Amino acid sequence: MKENTFVSIIIPLVGINDYFLESYPHLLTLDYENYEVIVLPDKPVSEDFPGIKIIPTGRVSPAIKRDIGAENANGGLLFFLDDDSYPEKDWIKKALPYFNDPSVAAIGGPAITPLGDSFFQKVSGAVFLTKVGGGIPERYYPKGKAKEIDDWPSVNLIVRKEMFIKIGGFKSEYWPGEDTKLCLEIIKEGGKILYAPDVAVWHHRRPGLLRHLKQIGNYGIHRGFFAKRYPETSFKLLYFIPSFFVLYLCLFIVSLFFFSGSAYYLAFGFVLYAGALIYAFFDINGKVKDFRISLVSLYYIVLTHIWYGIRFFYGFVFVKELKSKLR
Repeated sequence: MKENTFVSIIIPLVGINDYFLESYPHLLTLDYENYEVIVLPDKPVSEDFPGIKIIPTGRVSPAIKRDIGAENANGGLLFFLDDDSYPEKDWIKKALPYFNDPSVAAIGGPAITPLGDSFFQKVSGAVFLTKVGGGIPERYYPKGKAKEIDDWPSVNLIVRKEMFIKIGGFKSEYWPGEDTKLCLEIIKEGGKILYAPDVAVWHHRRPGLLRHLKQIGNYGIHRGFFAKRYPETSFKLLYFIPSFFVLYLCLFIVSLFFFSGSAYYLAFGFVLYAGALIYAFFDINGKVKDFRISLVSLYYIVLTHIWYGIRFFYGFVFVKELKSKLR
């Protein structure tokens, strides 16, 4: 990929918010010259944002907004961001070398919790920093070397426009989950997706436990549904484990009332789980360097496992169709 390749940054959002206002100066001062920024709010914006192309879309899903952004993009690469994220200064420069390999159709990089986030936002982010919490910590923290992947969130996803057009874009009514479907279509078309640990953005987390669990529940129900609708990349043991944990808790509670002898043996599972949480504490603390965040994140992790497990099971067993209310 040429060093002066023109690229397009695409950001869907409901309207101009504080997060976008924070991101705006970062978008204008990237260490690269040949790029454009396309922002897609629901309604026309009265404020003036020099250097930004604003395209009102109406009240539609983020996937549709990204498709509209791609249709209006002039870049050979499409850099997708969320409205509550902002890039590192060298974001584009670090991404381009990965596309020197013509077989690489897309790359994804980590979305790191900003240092300025509140305590509980950092706790929410810390849940995902260990395999015990979220299962895929490299999505949230630069880890290891570049490797081939089959799924990546659109908060930091970069796709060749040629491939994007070839597969018809997101063309999805799912939200969340539209990025999983897009990645699957890329792979089916023969494209390669790489994890790029040095291509980082900053991504704000949900403030407070209830908002954290609401997000987790949405992830769970969509992944459960996708596990049966798109099993190629979603039918994995990793995604089923929280549901197995919820089943174990139910069996243990039943055994306490009806099979007290069995409860004694089942209790050994809590010993193993406690060991996993201890590992998670040290794993998280080694990254955030904050005892309080690491400790409170364990409480979040337990509730995350339970709620994700319940919602995943519901999506996998009971949901026959799952589409965003934003069409």
